[in-house]
Amino acid sequence: MSKSDFILAVAKRGGDLPKAEAKRVIELVFGTIEASLKGLKGGGKLPIGNFGVFTVAKRPARMGRNPRTGEAIKIKASKKLRFRPAKTLKSAAGIV
Repeated sequence: MSKSDFILAVAKRGGDLPKAEAKRVIELVFGTIEASLKGLKGGGKLPIGNFGVFTVAKRPARMGRNPRTGEAIKIKASKKLRFRPAKTLKSAAGIV
């Protein structure tokens, strides 16, 4: 689902909600999530009600291989964004 498809779906579910207003709401929600994630330190959590939990995990430095040459290379430490859906969201998708 593209962002524009998502905006249309929100506008339809909102009844008389204009597309422009739905777009503004979606952008506010996404912007708030993004700003909250920027404020997290490594290992921080951002729980969102019955939706799920975003976490920032630290990935340690490690050794890897260049697939083209087979040469061993060192991969730098990095951060990774993870999302764990809430039980309510999983059951809505038929996963639980």
